[in-house]
Amino acid sequence: MAARKILIDTDPGIDDAMAIFYALASPELDVVGLTTIFGNSDTETCTVNALRLLEIAGRTDIPVARGALRPLAMDFRGPADFVHGVDGQGDTFLPAPTTQRRANTDAARFIVETVMASPGEITLVPIGPLTNVALAMLLEPRLCDALAEIVLMGGAAFVDGNASPAAEANILNDPEAADIVFGATCSVVMCGLDVTERTLMSTERLNSIGEFDNDRARLLHKILPFYMDFYHRNNGLDGIYIHDSATISYLLAPQHFRTISHPVRVDCGHSFSRGKTLAARSASDHHVPWIGRPATTICTAIDADAVIALELNRLEM
Repeated sequence: MAARKILIDTDPGIDDAMAIFYALASPELDVVGLTTIFGNSDTETCTVNALRLLEIAGRTDIPVARGALRPLAMDFRGPADFVHGVDGQGDTFLPAPTTQRRANTDAARFIVETVMASPGEITLVPIGPLTNVALAMLLEPRLCDALAEIVLMGGAAFVDGNASPAAEANILNDPEAADIVFGATCSVVMCGLDVTERTLMSTERLNSIGEFDNDRARLLHKILPFYMDFYHRNNGLDGIYIHDSATISYLLAPQHFRTISHPVRVDCGHSFSRGKTLAARSASDHHVPWIGRPATTICTAIDADAVIALELNRLEM
């Protein structure tokens, strides 16, 4: 069976690096491009990181398109350097990539051009704020009809947020964009905090990555301690939550997830619940804000041991 074509929209980011390497090591997936967005760092830093990750993985054939510099309707809240480091890679300040494969267009246009050139074949995998994806939808109204699916990391349907008590970080960084994407007419799968904060990769298992004999694993072993220290200091965890990689696990092994389907709205107000992802109580909920909204597939449970084992297996390859 042919590999599934995916386009990853990303803000690398330590957990983004794990997800990208996981995807690249999975023969079931064909990564046709990376588009970059602000979030864990500013957009340019994230673009350099994306190019570097592909260079380390020996995949400089994959193009990288730089995305939006700010959200649709507000200023960028600022990088999460306390989580990922000033450089987005654990303050390792790695050498600049020497092989530049930047697309000659911006991320939104790159998404449109790539999807429209292969209708029905491309799955978008956004693992950062959803600005680029929303811009692409606004740019090309036929985009949703041409997409195979969107599988995104973001949101918190039935649990608390992590960037605020209400909101998950990717969604809070551009609520207006997220509301557009959750209203898309194509299939949308939400891998949010409902499952990612049930997926704890222990320090022992993270340290085992340093024993893998490949350049991807050697980079992860170098950058992960910063991320691990954040979780230890702020959450008291012996390990890290696996956020962005949940999208790749879902694509590879959806049987390890339990889902429900309900329409989702995003609070785009300017009070304390801004960025909250609000699922209707049922797919036929008649409350006005959800009327006519398509149902989102919301991941609500996960076999954490199975997906962690799968990811470590692929990172070792």
